[in-house]
Amino acid sequence: MRFPGPRDEQPSTYGTVDSLKVSRNPSGEPEIFCSIQGEGVTSGTPTAFLRLAVCNLSCTWCDTKYTWDWEHYDRMSEVMEMTIPEVERRVLAFDCPHLVVTGGEPMLQQRQLAPLASALAERGYYCEVETNGTIAPEPELADAVAQWNVSPKTASSSNRAGKREVPAALEAFSKLGNAYFKFVVVEPSDVDDVRQLVGRYNLHTDRVILMPEGTTAGAIQERGRWVAEASVEHGFRFSTRLHISLWGDERGR
Repeated sequence: MRFPGPRDEQPSTYGTVDSLKVSRNPSGEPEIFCSIQGEGVTSGTPTAFLRLAVCNLSCTWCDTKYTWDWEHYDRMSEVMEMTIPEVERRVLAFDCPHLVVTGGEPMLQQRQLAPLASALAERGYYCEVETNGTIAPEPELADAVAQWNVSPKTASSSNRAGKREVPAALEAFSKLGNAYFKFVVVEPSDVDDVRQLVGRYNLHTDRVILMPEGTTAGAIQERGRWVAEASVEHGFRFSTRLHISLWGDERGR
C-alpha cells in the first residue's frame, strides 16, 4: 500500500532559504524537545530533538506519518514554517549540546538545515542527522554534521526498489567515516535485504545496526530477541528503541 505524500518534489522546493518546515505538536508548538536518544550508537545520551516535516518515502510501518501522510493528516495542522534563528533559539534554550535532526526526511531541506547545523557546530554542538539515505549530503551540511544515522529501507517498507535505494546517495554515505547504517527490521527477510545492501555498498559491519520495528515495549521485546540473534550471527550491531520501552509511542519523547 502506498500513502500519498510529496514524493515527487525536489529538495529545493521545501521552504525558503531562511526557514524550515517543522512538525507541529497537537498543542500547536513545534516538535522541538529534549529527551534521551533512544536508538543507535548514542542511545541513552541526553539530546535535543528537531523533527522536520515532509518525506520522500512512504513506509507502511512509519510511526511519524503525521509528517507526510496528507490523506490521513491535515498538512496545515501538522506543519509549521520557522525561521532558522527561531529554531536555533529553541534548541539553545535546552542547554543540551547534543542535537538529533529527524523527520520526516531532513535531507529534503538540507540547504536550509546547513546554516543551522553550522551555527550550532560552532557552539560545540554534536549534531546527528537521521536520513533514509536517498539524498546525498552537500558539502556545507556534511562539514557541520558530527554523525549520520542512515536508515535505508528494505522491501517490507513497501516502497518500490527504485525509490528506496538510490545508489549514488548510498555510495556517498558509505564513504563518510561518521555514517552509521541503521536498518528497521520487521521480518527475517529484512535481514537478507540488509546483507545484500552491505555487500553492494561495501559497508563495514561495525557500522551496521539492526533495530526491531515496533511502537510498544512488548513488540520491541518480542521482535528484538530474534533481531539480536541475527545481529550476533552476522556481526552487526543491535539497537533497541529505548524511548518506546520507557514511554511508549508518545510524541515529544
